[in-house]
Amino acid sequence: MTRLRPPRLPAVPDPMRRVRVPRDLEAVTTVAEEADPGDVGMTRDGVERIWKDARNLYRSGIHPALTLCVRRHGEVVLDRAIGHARGNGPKDDRSAEKVLVTPETPLCIFSATKGITASLIHLLDERGVLHVGDRIADYLPDFARNGKGGITVGQVLSHRAGIPNLPSGSLDLDRIGDVDFKRELMYDARPMHRPGKRQAYHAVSGGEILAEVVREVTGRSIRDVLAEEILDPLGFRWTNYGVAAEDVDQVALNYPTGPPLLPPVSTVLTRALGLHPDEATRVSNDPRFLQAVMPAANGVSTANELSRFYELLRNGGELDGTRIMEARTIRRARVEQSHLEVDFSLGLPIGFSMGYMLGGRMVSLFGPDTPEAFGHLGWVNILSWADPQRALSVALITTGKAAVYPEITRFLQVPRRIGKEAAKV
Repeated sequence: MTRLRPPRLPAVPDPMRRVRVPRDLEAVTTVAEEADPGDVGMTRDGVERIWKDARNLYRSGIHPALTLCVRRHGEVVLDRAIGHARGNGPKDDRSAEKVLVTPETPLCIFSATKGITASLIHLLDERGVLHVGDRIADYLPDFARNGKGGITVGQVLSHRAGIPNLPSGSLDLDRIGDVDFKRELMYDARPMHRPGKRQAYHAVSGGEILAEVVREVTGRSIRDVLAEEILDPLGFRWTNYGVAAEDVDQVALNYPTGPPLLPPVSTVLTRALGLHPDEATRVSNDPRFLQAVMPAANGVSTANELSRFYELLRNGGELDGTRIMEARTIRRARVEQSHLEVDFSLGLPIGFSMGYMLGGRMVSLFGPDTPEAFGHLGWVNILSWADPQRALSVALITTGKAAVYPEITRFLQVPRRIGKEAAKV
């Protein structure tokens, strides 16, 4: 890992839990190999405007590290990182050793993991291993307890299963790998409403259910299935659930940043996650978490690899001459299940397919006029998506975990700018 001597840093007030932003941003910026944007219908000035907005987000002081990769027609036109993978958190001492983040640094992508898991589930459906219309209880009979017998795989994918919250204690790191413990928790869960009635974001619970369905139908961990069916054939180094023990120290640290959370926001997020968001952020740095299998929450990737994963989907299931899935499988996975329905857990209007967050003409995480875009958000400040109309595959990963902060508009400006600089094709 590249190491820096601590630069001269200005003092920043601590109450907002911001990081110390170096005056010389070039000293903490790394640029990977990038193609000529003119070859894919973009301009160098346009790419620099995208990066300018990303730098503006970093200047907010909310994110110790930020990485961004933009592909256009499959070519990497921007692949850069800015900040520190560790050593420059809000509470880190000025003398702490600072490790520069680079485009090769792996980072936890939190809920952006859900898009990867959904892709795998649809691939297994294509191959007849399972079916998204089947009931979970068809594979795990004890799941039918407490009135859950009618919940389908598709309802879990589209956040309409009615069991969005984890019970207290379910993220016990000492039992995070205990399959029997996890299964009993999901068997005992009680639905908030009948299946399909409303959308309520399943922050962690849905991934746990899908993992056990995959284990039941394949006899293997979902981590092994993902590697064998998608990642290994395409030569991915990361982008699976967690990492091997020897890779833990390579993963960038996450930090609680921004204004301290207060009710009702803290209450809603604590109920969804099973513990307070700040504690969940600290847990994400624990080696036990980073070696666990959590298909909704602990994917580890680089911006380049995550962008490449969405390029596979944008390109109809084929990448670099290797076909992984059929184009019709991806089209079906993108079919809208809810149109800007106010999510019962998040209190926000979010359109969902069976596994992906969807774009729109007026309201979209992926910028304006993106009706064909699809992807997933991760812990508010991580975003990965494909926009077929613009031939884009993008990943933006950050390490500051602020659920609400004044500069959130700077985050939203990055996908807006990308869409503006990449005209529809």
